[in-house]
Amino acid sequence: MPVQYILGEWDFRDLTLKMAPPVFIPRPETEELVTWVLEEEARRPHAGNAEGSPLILEVGCGSGAIALSLLSQLPQSRAVAMDKGEAAVCLAQENAQRLQLQHRIQIVLCDVTLERNWAPLLPWGPVDLLVSNPPYLSHQDMGQLAPEICSYEDPAALDGGKEGMDVIVHILALAPLLLKDSGSLFLEVDPRHPGLVGSWLQSRPGLGLHLVAVRRDFCGRPRFLHIRRSGPQRGCTVDTSPRLQLAPVPG
Repeated sequence: MPVQYILGEWDFRDLTLKMAPPVFIPRPETEELVTWVLEEEARRPHAGNAEGSPLILEVGCGSGAIALSLLSQLPQSRAVAMDKGEAAVCLAQENAQRLQLQHRIQIVLCDVTLERNWAPLLPWGPVDLLVSNPPYLSHQDMGQLAPEICSYEDPAALDGGKEGMDVIVHILALAPLLLKDSGSLFLEVDPRHPGLVGSWLQSRPGLGLHLVAVRRDFCGRPRFLHIRRSGPQRGCTVDTSPRLQLAPVPG
């Protein structure tokens, strides 16, 4: 059994979150994703005041690590978090209460891959930030997972289909319906995905989504994507440094 489940809790950035099987255990890479979102939010006009407080949507929240970490660092922000697993929704709600953030977040049971579920989501928008660490392993990668992962963690939180893109493309299709003009989508993906996502978006210009940056994780792998809705198309930049240099967390 993973040590996080044995202990019943685990640290994510500055938070201590309850952990329970089979809800996915957040990894260190996802902490880097949150750091990048906070860095970009600090650069946004009006950041840091009530007028600029972002509305955040997290897709596939698991334990709530991403949304709750962002709320803790952005005091004026609010969030909606969704997951298709009842165990994940319950755990995220419990973590929100433990951190006294329950009044600033709505956590709902919803499967983003079912388009019939999208209509009830629309009143939540428009949102400033859409953030997700979706299932992105390919079927082939799933067969190579460590036994403790296969035995205890929910495979639905990991399995992204043949190329690992099944859930990602649904998030990309949903994003234009919920994001504000110039709103941002941040994704954690497999290192093979930046090119696939870029090609997918270029073939669908009607979505109004543009891949503006790719960032590497602490092992030097292209792991995180920043996608922006509408506005003039900008060239995609890739962080070529061997290690991600973490800046101080805003706030």
